[in-house]
Amino acid sequence: MKQTFTARVWKEGKWFIAQCAQVDVASHGRTQKAALANLRQALELYFEPPTATIIPKIANIDEKTGQVQFMSTPANWTCPVFSL
Repeated sequence: MKQTFTARVWKEGKWFIAQCAQVDVASHGRTQKAALANLRQALELYFEPPTATIIPKIANIDEKTGQVQFMSTPANWTCPVFSL
């Protein structure tokens, strides 16, 4: 889904700052064009669904003894993806 956002751009010293008006995301660049390109990339990353960087450990817990036994994580395990 493609969305349109409004950006504010101003100069601070040698840098151009680009800030999205609808979302609290900002970036910078040496030129106005670079600042806007960097803001576009920052927004793409902001809205990208999260992915697991660490594979969780899976364990069985004995209800009676409370003993924990870790199992090996399957090689084909993937992080679940949620849609909003």
